[in-house]
Amino acid sequence: MLSVELLPVIQKAIAAQGADGWLLYDFRRTNPIATEMMGLEGLASRRVFAWVPVSGAPVAITHAIEQGEWVRWPSGWGRRVYASWRSFEAEVASLVAGKTVLMEYSPGDAVPVVDRVPAGIVDLVRASGATVRTSAELISQFFAAWTPAQYASHVRAAEIVARIARAAFPRAGAAVRAGTAMHEHELNDWIKAEFIANGLFTDHGPNVSASENAANPHYEPSADHPRALTMGDTILIDLWATEPDGGIYADQTWMGCIGEPSPKLRDVWTVVRDARDAAIELIRARVAAGQPVRGADADDAARGVIEKAGYGQYFTHRTGHSIDVRALHGSGPNLDNLETREERLLIPGVGFSIEPGVYLPGEIGVRSEVNAFIGADGLVITPVEIQRELFVV
Repeated sequence: MLSVELLPVIQKAIAAQGADGWLLYDFRRTNPIATEMMGLEGLASRRVFAWVPVSGAPVAITHAIEQGEWVRWPSGWGRRVYASWRSFEAEVASLVAGKTVLMEYSPGDAVPVVDRVPAGIVDLVRASGATVRTSAELISQFFAAWTPAQYASHVRAAEIVARIARAAFPRAGAAVRAGTAMHEHELNDWIKAEFIANGLFTDHGPNVSASENAANPHYEPSADHPRALTMGDTILIDLWATEPDGGIYADQTWMGCIGEPSPKLRDVWTVVRDARDAAIELIRARVAAGQPVRGADADDAARGVIEKAGYGQYFTHRTGHSIDVRALHGSGPNLDNLETREERLLIPGVGFSIEPGVYLPGEIGVRSEVNAFIGADGLVITPVEIQRELFVV
């Protein structure tokens, strides 16, 4: 949230972008980034702006009947009040005319999680005499970056999640060996119970998928459509959980099989694992050398391995997603050059998943997922012990 203490840091970042200010806009929480940065207490049912100049005090543009929402706005900062659309547009123009402003706008909707401001508002700001550019890099730095405490929370959760995943495969194998029916949803329920027993929380999931169901990246097991685990099955376990009250999610995918894996499964697993490692090594090397690295670069590295192996058409999603304190799928940079054009840099403080996959419809799906954080000393991968070989149970 904008504060007197944080303001100089934000203004330094605005200057680094070569802009005159950051123009935050919200209406009925259509822009959660602006809502939180402005510290609004409730739902803004009228249009609001906050202008954060490269120097000087911020100024809010607020509606006459919604002054109570601004109780957190520092008294030394400006607050202009409008009632009519004419006064609203005049106030905007008085702040931004002739200036270069940063907004939650992504040209061509290249990065949807950044593209929060309606086209009509962008038109209005431009008509006021301003040049509009994206605030994407500011979002990474001030909305998506983790604090040290959040990082520590993530590391704790990651080790618990990994331990539960490793224990789930032998349970499936033991049930098949004993001739006792175990279904996807039952192993799913056991994982959720383990989360609770270990003090973790998840808002949905996890996902235990067998063979053909694993070929659907967003498959959800259900007691309404039970699928028994049997000899020869490929097992994909995707699970995510966090410490409650402000923790950062750990999000992992582990792969195994009941009985010896087929040559096809071994081949696909090797390709996916190597693609994951290619993305890790690219990011690690660039960060260590002090070189810029984009989310798109990491996606290209992983995707290149899979395409070279002949499975490119079966890798149908991005390589990874942002993880931040507000959401498992956060607002920071994704590892993506397939679904979107992720041009944002992977900067110190951001975390994300690395999870390439290959999905052969009606047959098998394979994904390997770890999490990554860019710290002061370089790239950190969680959990500490990542999967190298298939679990065979």
